[in-house]
Amino acid sequence: MTYPVTYHCPNCKTIVELQRDGYLADKSVTPYPFEGWTYGSPDDPFENDEIDGVRFVCGNDGTTRDPDEDGCGKSFYLSFVRFENGTEITPEQVTGSESVEISGSGPDTAKRPPEPGDGGFWN
Repeated sequence: MTYPVTYHCPNCKTIVELQRDGYLADKSVTPYPFEGWTYGSPDDPFENDEIDGVRFVCGNDGTTRDPDEDGCGKSFYLSFVRFENGTEITPEQVTGSESVEISGSGPDTAKRPPEPGDGGFWN
């Protein structure tokens, strides 16, 4: 037996609905996919071990609960809990960019040792 389960778009708060089995293993709903997760569409048989979540396109995939709601058209992701060797896998988000460390507002803001005659203070 299936039940209607609702989720909201993290971008615009539009409510979408899926018919789900009685047992839910939902981890999160995010605006980004998790690295290593396999996502299906709402029409795919996602209640199996081959798919790790559902990719929604807000307002464009026929899951909007209110038929008069347009949605924002952005993708968002329902990710299921995954286990490997009996341990829950911690997901990592796919950002498409690298992390950087910012130090001040430019190269001249880095601290350097005092020069002779500076009074011994760091500048």
